[in-house]
Amino acid sequence: MKFRFSALAGALALLSSQAAAQATDVVRIGVSNDRSGIYSDLGGLGSEIATRMAVEDFGGSVLGKKIEVIGGDSQNKVDVASTMVRNWFDTQNLVAVVDGGASSTGLAAMHVAVEKKGVALISGGFAGDFSGKQCSSVSTQWAPDTYALANAVVGSTVKSGGKNWYFITTDYVFGKTMESTATRFVKDNGGKLAGSTRHPLGSSDFASYLLQAQSSQADVIGLASAGGDLINLIKQAQDFGLNNGKQKMLTFLVFINDVFGMGLNYAQGLTFTTPFYWDANEGTREWTKRWQEKTGFARAPSMVQALSYVSTMHYLEAVKAAGTFDNEKVNAKIRELPVQTQLINNARVRPEDGRVIMDMYQVEVKKPAESKSSNDVYKILATIPGNELFVPLAESECPLVKKS
Repeated sequence: MKFRFSALAGALALLSSQAAAQATDVVRIGVSNDRSGIYSDLGGLGSEIATRMAVEDFGGSVLGKKIEVIGGDSQNKVDVASTMVRNWFDTQNLVAVVDGGASSTGLAAMHVAVEKKGVALISGGFAGDFSGKQCSSVSTQWAPDTYALANAVVGSTVKSGGKNWYFITTDYVFGKTMESTATRFVKDNGGKLAGSTRHPLGSSDFASYLLQAQSSQADVIGLASAGGDLINLIKQAQDFGLNNGKQKMLTFLVFINDVFGMGLNYAQGLTFTTPFYWDANEGTREWTKRWQEKTGFARAPSMVQALSYVSTMHYLEAVKAAGTFDNEKVNAKIRELPVQTQLINNARVRPEDGRVIMDMYQVEVKKPAESKSSNDVYKILATIPGNELFVPLAESECPLVKKS
């Protein structure tokens, strides 16, 4: 009996060691984002599939290790995101986390990646904190941040007569940062703040917030919200007749999914900036067709989904160039290597704070009569150089940036 037990134990130990050896031959990239809430269309499964496409296009392996992509629903909850991503690092041989979803959950995922000596590729978090106050040497922010989004529209609006502003803001880190940054640009350009109000994430009734904005008699109502909240805000604002009066409504962060959700009757005439549009060039059109085939979606991909692809490809190139998965050495290469892609223009990773600088399109949503297909929704008005939009190093709040 003792011999049989020892033999069984030996066999189990051998199987365990073989499983461990096999496990080390696989590394995983995790896509953490919203899969069931107001941001699920702009990131969600579409972002995970974009990440898988990058892995496939790279060849499926790097440094002799197979690359697998896993994903999960953060539910827009910080504790859920932290627990999920930590479990991936502890049990799934995770080397990098992509997207992050909402800024609050993205920051949670980023901090776990730092703790676990991984890499964070933030393609879904737009708060300036990712490359600002909470920056790290092993994370990069691919999503345009609140500084660039505000910089693109506020100054010109104030100079054209929109002096007095009122904000309707989603009550979490993205909205608060967006409002704070935009307010700074308003005041720097000679405008003033009439007031603001904040709504919970995932609201359905914005009547009271819109009435407060309307009664403020502000020249401009700035909508520091995104996703499903922004869709409902704009629809209800038009029902209140806000867009037909003297007050101008201004958006900062609009996704193509938002335009689909509103419909052109509501969205027509909105102007904003985006680094990616599916119909910008032959490369974006070809990639979009492949993404649609992989996902089974007829709609065009969002900027987050495109940036998940670009950031993953760049990460894999950096791993190959570094010859290691060591997060610090890989991130040194991420910051050193040129970003080679047709999906965004003139992109580079700023070494000091991990901020990805890229050109942005200024676009206007087409009128229904101008649209030739369900995805034909933007007119590209201009291309704004990234160096004119993103926060200068001299103004960076990243602790890693050395001040002269």
